[in-house]
Amino acid sequence: MVLFLEREMISMHMADALISPAVGVTMWAATAGVAAYSIKKIQDDMDEKKIPLMGVMGAFVFAAQMINFTIPGTGSSGHLGGGLLLAILLGPYAGFLTMAAILTIQALFFADGGLLALGANIFNLGFFTCFVVYPLIYKPLMAKGYNSKRILGAALLAAVIGLQLGSLSVVLETLFSGKTELPFNTFLLLMQPIHLAIGIVEGLVIAAVVTFVWKERPEILENARWGERLGSISLKRVLTVLVLAAVLTGGVFSWFASSNPDGLEWSMHKAAGVEELEATGGIHQMLADLQSNIAFLPDYGFRASEEESAPATAEGSEVWPAVDSGTTTAGIVGAGLTLVLAGIIGFVVTLLKKRNSSPAK
Repeated sequence: MVLFLEREMISMHMADALISPAVGVTMWAATAGVAAYSIKKIQDDMDEKKIPLMGVMGAFVFAAQMINFTIPGTGSSGHLGGGLLLAILLGPYAGFLTMAAILTIQALFFADGGLLALGANIFNLGFFTCFVVYPLIYKPLMAKGYNSKRILGAALLAAVIGLQLGSLSVVLETLFSGKTELPFNTFLLLMQPIHLAIGIVEGLVIAAVVTFVWKERPEILENARWGERLGSISLKRVLTVLVLAAVLTGGVFSWFASSNPDGLEWSMHKAAGVEELEATGGIHQMLADLQSNIAFLPDYGFRASEEESAPATAEGSEVWPAVDSGTTTAGIVGAGLTLVLAGIIGFVVTLLKKRNSSPAK
């Protein structure tokens, strides 16, 4: 039985069944290389102020990704990817590492996205947003300075292109993995338009958050843009608002998520008649078993809910909003775990920086 909690599977989060071991390992290697490069480069602008900002932004994006919004007239849904927003507020290097933390927490503890496909998911959602559209599209459009209209225009264009590149990467990865169930041309022509619509909504959300930060602490945006340290900038109000937003979004607003399949599942159903492929091969089963043992809130709910159907009316339709304690717990716990992991990454980077800057004895 397909459970209602599966509505919160994240758009463009690939399951292991979509990817071959060879492609999975290749994407893991590519992602590891980008992460290592980011760790090296982030030391130039890393300070103690950025650690809590990385953690809180990671928590906020984790929670925001739980809110699927309906794409009118399609029967599909989508939601915030978050990579571009992270790059705008943290810079591309910290943004990519924070996105890696978010997707790792989702895969390990919520069974959202496969472990073999984790490298591909981080690359698709983090690389194109942080290292392509942020420096090549968003930053040039903001070169004349910040105002509300310019923020909106840059966020919309960058978000749309970022999702187009990410969705194209998903299609190519399935092609190279030999997934003949998903014909390349058909799959591509489904994935691109649906993620165009998702990108427009994401751009609006990004513009709203960035405008808030710009009005409260424009130095955060400028320092991220130029790769400078936060220094003595006060982050208290911004962090407080983002923490409250993360708690409310993950703990309450997630009840209102759309029950429609996400853009990837919708495209798969249209192309192959199924919303998920059957995994084959020993490595897929081994990783599936490992993930099943680790994930204590699978599909963003308590394990007991796996044996239950969704809340329903007398006619059998799903109740909306889907008020559920498991969803609330998953939203708050997941945001907290992401905050901790992203903060740990920032802390480790500061230690490496101190060690590298210490004079040799």
